[in-house]
Amino acid sequence: MKSLLFLLLCLWSVSAQDLDLFSRIEPLPPGNRFAEEGYHVWCGAPVKGGDGKYHLFYSRWPEKATFAPGWALQSEIAYAVSDKPQGPYRHVNVALGKRPINPKTGKKFWDGDATHNANAFYHDGKYYLYYMGNHGDGKSYPMHRNNQRIGVAVASNPAGPWQRFDQPIVDVSANPKDFDSLCVTNPAACIRPDGGVLLIYKAVQIIPGKEMGGNVRYGAAMASKPLAPYRKQKGKIFEAPKGSHHWMVAEDPFLWYSARYGNRYYAVTRDVVGTFSGASGGLCLFESKDGLDWQPASHPKVLGLEYAVADGSKRKKIERPALLIENDEPTYLFGAADGYPPRGRRSSNVQIPIRPQP
Repeated sequence: MKSLLFLLLCLWSVSAQDLDLFSRIEPLPPGNRFAEEGYHVWCGAPVKGGDGKYHLFYSRWPEKATFAPGWALQSEIAYAVSDKPQGPYRHVNVALGKRPINPKTGKKFWDGDATHNANAFYHDGKYYLYYMGNHGDGKSYPMHRNNQRIGVAVASNPAGPWQRFDQPIVDVSANPKDFDSLCVTNPAACIRPDGGVLLIYKAVQIIPGKEMGGNVRYGAAMASKPLAPYRKQKGKIFEAPKGSHHWMVAEDPFLWYSARYGNRYYAVTRDVVGTFSGASGGLCLFESKDGLDWQPASHPKVLGLEYAVADGSKRKKIERPALLIENDEPTYLFGAADGYPPRGRRSSNVQIPIRPQP
């Protein structure tokens, strides 16, 4: 019995240190790219559904609009489906589009004009779609950007209909001195071992005299279940030594809990200034036992500034990373590519294979 216990402890110790995504990332095969004629495509939240199919929730807005600030003014979350994780994905419909005036108030809904930053999971027969929503005058980027709030929608079928709610689940702080007093956005959520939800989010603080506020930082909130009230947790996450000197150090997290890799939370983020992985603009891996205290993982680098293509070329760069997790194992890295595109190139979502664990 003691020998068996020792063996199990050894296996647990190895698995806790063994998540090395960088060594398992493969070149992007031809065809593993989802784009849509006439639209900028961004974000990309993959989910394997109860039907065995692969569902992709993504942001899109008209290509005739500029990439930025078009995303803040006109983005909507659309839905595509595939029989295979690598695609091809087929557009089905718009999951979360514009909303009419709220009949209860006579005003726009909090998410009435734009939806963006899709993040989703399938749990107990339901699909939960977390997102950023905003409203504004349709012209002012600062207005729409500063009105960003976080919501969740729920459906029994990934094609909808989706139930949306009158209020965001994470709002700005009433205290202007708090780091999340101006806007909150970029949600990432996962089911905790106790059945509750951990949600992490991006935030900006009000700074008098600065329309766009201060530095960009991350916080966390928790709920007892996906549609229960979310309670913000104290403090900021993804902080770095001397990080206060930078406007932003980490962005666009994808979050999950892994029993296989040490019974802990993991997050893949964009390493904005290269603090954690050594690759400014690359992707890095964090880990946490409680979802609040985050540290760079043993193998923090996930992807450099470039990614390899099967034809031998390299492309820059991946943003809005998301992993397809099957049987507690990452199998594909989804990411937004070709943002702020040069002429002749349309932004898209790519599906990069991850080799099985040896």
